[in-house]
Amino acid sequence: MLKRAAKPGEKRSRRALIDHLKQDGPQDATQLAERLGISAMAVRQHLYDLEAEGLVTHEAEARPPGSARGRPAKLWALTKAADRFFPDGHADLTVGLIDSMKQAFGAKGLEKLLAVRAREQVEAYKARIGKRRSLPAKLRALAAIRSEEGYMAEVEKAAGGYLLIENHCPVCSAAAACTSLCSSELEVFQQSLGGTVEVKRIDHILAGARRCAYLVTPKD
Repeated sequence: MLKRAAKPGEKRSRRALIDHLKQDGPQDATQLAERLGISAMAVRQHLYDLEAEGLVTHEAEARPPGSARGRPAKLWALTKAADRFFPDGHADLTVGLIDSMKQAFGAKGLEKLLAVRAREQVEAYKARIGKRRSLPAKLRALAAIRSEEGYMAEVEKAAGGYLLIENHCPVCSAAAACTSLCSSELEVFQQSLGGTVEVKRIDHILAGARRCAYLVTPKD
C-alpha cells in the first residue's frame, strides 16, 4: 500500500507537534490538541503516522482513582530517531576533532583548550547579559543566548530559585566523547550569572534524562 503524502498544512502541524514534544516532554493527544489548536482526532492521526515512521512512541498512564475518564491515557514521546529534526552541531566533525586534539595535545592539552573556550563563552555571555540586576532577567537573557545556539532553552520558577532548562543538546555526541564539555558548561553558567547564585545540574541528557536542567538559587 502506498503511503499518502502529507499536505503542506499537515507537515506544519506534524513539525509543530514534534517541537512541542521536544520542548515539553511526554503529553497525551488532548494536551497536544490544545497546544496546536486542532482537534484531538487530527493529533492522533499525526501521532499514528509519526509512530509508523519510528519518530514517536507511547506508554499508558493510569488515570487517578475516581477520574471521570477511567481509561489509561497514552503519553506520547519522541524517539531517538526524531533527533534528526534538531541541530546536531555537526556531530561527526566535532567528535573527530576532539579525538584529533586528544592525540595531538594529550588529555591535559585538551583541558587547556576547553578552559580557553570556557573563558571566551563567559566573556560573551556576560556582555550579552549586560547590567541586568535581577536573577530572572539574567536567566532569561542567558536562555535566549543558549536558544540561539540550538539548546531550546527556557526558564521556569522553582522552589527556592529558578530552573534553566535546555530541551535539546546540539553537541550531544561531542559531549559524550568529551565529558569535560559538560563540566565546563556548568562553570560557564556559574561565572556568567555571578557569585551571588549557586548553579546545580539536576537533569542531564547524557545520564538518560529528556533534558538538561540547572537549579539556580540565590546564595544566603
